[in-house]
Amino acid sequence: MSDKLDMTPMYAMHDALRRELEHLAKVTVRLDDPRRVLRAAVGWELFRKSLHVHHTAEDDALWPALRRTLADRPDDLALLEAMEAEHAGVDQLIEAIDAQLADPEAPLNGLGDLVDSLVTGLSGHLRHEEAQALPLIQAVATPQQWAHFGQVHGQRIGPDAPRLLPWLLEGASDETVATMLAPLPEPARAAFTAQWRPAYAALDRWGTA
Repeated sequence: MSDKLDMTPMYAMHDALRRELEHLAKVTVRLDDPRRVLRAAVGWELFRKSLHVHHTAEDDALWPALRRTLADRPDDLALLEAMEAEHAGVDQLIEAIDAQLADPEAPLNGLGDLVDSLVTGLSGHLRHEEAQALPLIQAVATPQQWAHFGQVHGQRIGPDAPRLLPWLLEGASDETVATMLAPLPEPARAAFTAQWRPAYAALDRWGTA
């Protein structure tokens, strides 16, 4: 391939987010009162945390670097602004869902509407990013800029890696898993296989057990 940047981490994250959106939508329609489950759901916690890490790393470490590179290209700058605006819209929906979960008097249909909006909004953002932003990144970002984004992303996962990395790689191909684990030190790769992944697999993430 002629692509200079390995987009495996980006697509792995997008696949994981789509997977969890499906779980979230099923929980919302399956239960009489999904608020009780979601308040304590590990799946909701991991989804929120992973999404926050991913979006803030883009906002802080990726878009600013590209904005400097694209200073004389207004259409591309507008695309970056759209990415940030879509992030903000998704953040608002997450906050609204959390507010619903914290309010026992909130109408139940309000949660369903918010989850529907989150599924629609985040799914649309992922499609938009893959169709337009990722090709732009591939075309103009330097390997150093891409590596810096990856470093910031990894640093923000930090001590949550034992749970977030298995979450990210659930259902991923062997090739994707190998690519994602390759930068880790050998003790971390061994822990992923022997400890992190089995512990994650044992979680009842969405109250379905």
